[in-house]
Amino acid sequence: MANTKSVFKAYLDLTRAHFAPVWPLFFVSGVVLAFQNYGGFSWSFLILTALIGLFGFETGMVWNDILDHKIDEKDVERDKLTRYWRPFGERPIPSGLIKFRSALIFNGVLCVITIILIAFLPSPNRWYVYLFMPVTYGLESFYNIKKRHERFPWAQIFGRMDFALFPVVGYLVHGQFDQTCLLYFLFFYPFALAHLGVNDLADIKNDEARQVNTVTTLYGIKGTLWWNAGFTLLHFVTAVLFLGNLGSIAHIGFALGFGLLIVANVIMLMKKTPVSALKALPLFHATLFVYIISIYLDIAF
Repeated sequence: MANTKSVFKAYLDLTRAHFAPVWPLFFVSGVVLAFQNYGGFSWSFLILTALIGLFGFETGMVWNDILDHKIDEKDVERDKLTRYWRPFGERPIPSGLIKFRSALIFNGVLCVITIILIAFLPSPNRWYVYLFMPVTYGLESFYNIKKRHERFPWAQIFGRMDFALFPVVGYLVHGQFDQTCLLYFLFFYPFALAHLGVNDLADIKNDEARQVNTVTTLYGIKGTLWWNAGFTLLHFVTAVLFLGNLGSIAHIGFALGFGLLIVANVIMLMKKTPVSALKALPLFHATLFVYIISIYLDIAF
């Protein structure tokens, strides 16, 4: 019984289960924008889309751990950022709680479920999503592998497009390649890069031990702060463009999100430490949640 319980906890850590509700909400934010532009709202379709977002993102989460399982063995800190991302604070593959082969099988099951769910989408939208599946997982793979041997942050610049494409693919579940689709990507991409910089700063000791080239190991703490602030400012600009598709409720919600991001950057700029980045990271995630809810409320009312 105790062993079963520990294995269950390990899979919760592998999937970052406490964040699981966020991913379908994020994915579906694209779908509701497509409903606004193209009509055809359906609760059953919304549920289907949420399941695609959930299993699709979890596939990426597990794949990330599979790709990094060897270098994660070198972690020297597991009581800070690891506990933030994982409910029980373990990296289950390098710790031996989940065998590598079992993780591969589990990843395959998640991927197959996602593929089956996508098959229920209408054409041509299902083919849009199928097209982006290898693109996004390929970008994730590029990020994890390229960051081990680079002198310029190509892994970050290209690899984090996978996160920015996630709600865009959600839009394409029902919509078409159009201006809203493009603006959603441009709105979120700088946020994804700033978020990455915060995460890298918080995890600098582990990344140094792994000998990987993150934003912080490449440019130091000062360079990371410039990276975070610069992409946050660019995000504000692209957000204003994106807001042209939304109404007053979204404008208010996004203004609140901007405030949270400013506070997060001020915290990091004042302290200039990994601990300050760990304090700022929840504010970035709170901002994402505020954006998502703002989009829902704006379209609903």
